[in-house]
Amino acid sequence: MSRLAFHLSTLALPLYAVAGLRLRARTHRFPPADGPVFGHALPEDGEGGGANRLRLLVLGDSSAAAVGIARQEDGLAPCIAASLARRRGCRVDWHAAGFNSATTGMLRDHVVHNLEPVPYSHILISAGFNDLKNFHSGRRFRQEFGGLIYALKARFPESRIYWSQVLAPDDVPALTPLVRALLRPRAVEIVRLGQCLCRERGVAAIPAAKGLPRRAFCADGIHPSEEGFAGWAEHVAEHMQAG
Repeated sequence: MSRLAFHLSTLALPLYAVAGLRLRARTHRFPPADGPVFGHALPEDGEGGGANRLRLLVLGDSSAAAVGIARQEDGLAPCIAASLARRRGCRVDWHAAGFNSATTGMLRDHVVHNLEPVPYSHILISAGFNDLKNFHSGRRFRQEFGGLIYALKARFPESRIYWSQVLAPDDVPALTPLVRALLRPRAVEIVRLGQCLCRERGVAAIPAAKGLPRRAFCADGIHPSEEGFAGWAEHVAEHMQAG
């Protein structure tokens, strides 16, 4: 049923385009947060031996770029690093490679091969929502997301790779009821396809949080707030710790 609803929703593309333009016209466009996109986190004792050091890459869209908040240090990558440092009792070096409006295909084609081949222990992919809102077909998402996974595995063969699944449209405050209704079946299919690719290609799929409060989002009602990034990071770190 979800696949049929996905294909039927394509017929509503003209309606979605009009609704999307109206939504975009009244939504404030935030820049990426200020600050360096590299850093490190230490455990509570302030130590962190080199032998146990973790290296984290967060690759993705505007959420990975900490769009919507003032400081990079409050973004997803440093918050995950801080949580892992506390949980593991070791130093965690982090790098955020995030870009406004990036789709999985853009990351595959224009970003991965330009990343320095650091031996990351953990890589988080935070992408897929732009593929969803851009009404990419299932075939296109499968090819581009699958290609992104292959590209990361080829460049960072020793890394553990995770995908943070896309948030359900119903949990994004800024979306109108019409936009939510049009995106809902497409989100279900995107998540299903992403989960299948992750299983096939050795990536851990981390489920999206549900029922988020409004304070978890910044003023635009789309991107996370500082509190939202902190909660998301704890959620991700818990899955990374378990894995």
